[in-house]
Amino acid sequence: MSENPKSRILVIGAGCVGVITGYHLSLAGADVTFLVRPHRAEELKRPQVLYCYEDNELKEYEGYTYITDPLQVIGANYDYIVIALDGASLRNEVGRELAETIGEAARQTNTKVILGSIFVDLRTWFLEVSGLAGKQVTNGHLDIHVYPTKRLTLPSQPPIDPELIAKADFAYSDKLPEGFSVDDSAPAVANGFTEIYNACGISRCAVKSAAEYAVGINPMLPVFAACELLGWPKFQDIGNKGEIWSLTVAAVKEIQGLSIHGELGQQASAETTEAGLAAALAAWEKHMVPLDLQEFNRFHHSLKLKSQGREHLYLCLSYGEAEGKPMSALKELLQRVDHPQTATV
Repeated sequence: MSENPKSRILVIGAGCVGVITGYHLSLAGADVTFLVRPHRAEELKRPQVLYCYEDNELKEYEGYTYITDPLQVIGANYDYIVIALDGASLRNEVGRELAETIGEAARQTNTKVILGSIFVDLRTWFLEVSGLAGKQVTNGHLDIHVYPTKRLTLPSQPPIDPELIAKADFAYSDKLPEGFSVDDSAPAVANGFTEIYNACGISRCAVKSAAEYAVGINPMLPVFAACELLGWPKFQDIGNKGEIWSLTVAAVKEIQGLSIHGELGQQASAETTEAGLAAALAAWEKHMVPLDLQEFNRFHHSLKLKSQGREHLYLCLSYGEAEGKPMSALKELLQRVDHPQTATV
């Protein structure tokens, strides 16, 4: 009896999200190919070195292949395409062309797409641009905390070994209950991908309802905007930030209450409090030790993905206003962040 053939998975992008996702899929036995820009291909010619916070060891990731021309995707008939680009990059002109190419490649095939970009209501946009059937596309994101060691040096404490981290391309911590999450917008896609990922044996993918998935992500962006305004304080101290924190929590509740989040969002909005949200963030921060969570967030949400965060919040604002909601807290928070000289901490 022949063995089941390996799943053929294309990962678009080989940055933090792409490489760590590809690594776990390779451990699961998948045949992983990266689609990257030509300059990134040079770096992929050698194995990628990964530092794991949990066992304080280096991993060597090899055995993947890569392509640089999006047109090579057409006719390749991958089982899955995982888009590991940030939401702003996917929605720009080049990203839109890529989405159209993915649509051409996957339309009327069995190829399934994991939309691993974080952006409010992105699946609706992607389905429209790609022309793919809804049953082929679901949302997903990497929950593992990963950063490029050549661009970011985090404070370290025992047992973390900074000399080993310096030898790595990426460092990561997989301390949350899930290493990857997908929603059930396309149940067959979500369940099939989860089965593959979980075969890696060292990390876990979870399927969440579309509402739970969205409510867990979209309202976090006002928190990161406020952290930028406040100079990235520790989460354990964020509940003491007076008016700015009150404004931030009000903005979070406005986003939770958007109609795209359904009844679950309405419930979350009613239950969210300043003290409760501050406590949840502080617990996240404590759980991630020895990784310095706020320095990690500063890099990803201020230096790296600042434009994505802004676009995300302004789109939430437009959604709320289209529903006839004043969105006064989110509007004021954006005004403060865009013009920090007007802020009062």
